Amino acid sequence: MAARKSSGKRKYGEAASKRVASAMRRRKKGTLKSGRSGKTVKSRKQAIAIGLSEARKKGAKVPRKSGRKRS
Repeated sequence: MAARKSSGKRKYGEAASKRVASAMRRRKKGTLKSGRSGKTVKSRKQAIAIGLSEARKKGAKVPRKSGRKRS
């Protein structure tokens, strides 16, 4: 089985991975809150999504959200 070769361009930037790591730590600590209601996040996937969202807002290299139509 041949390994796939990377094109060289990284999908996510370094800053994005740092934001996600930070969100994961906050989730473990129990201080990561989501949305207007401010409920504590328990899901791993939700924590990753929040981290990527924060990275997007700060202008880090993160791909666009999939499944959204832009007009």
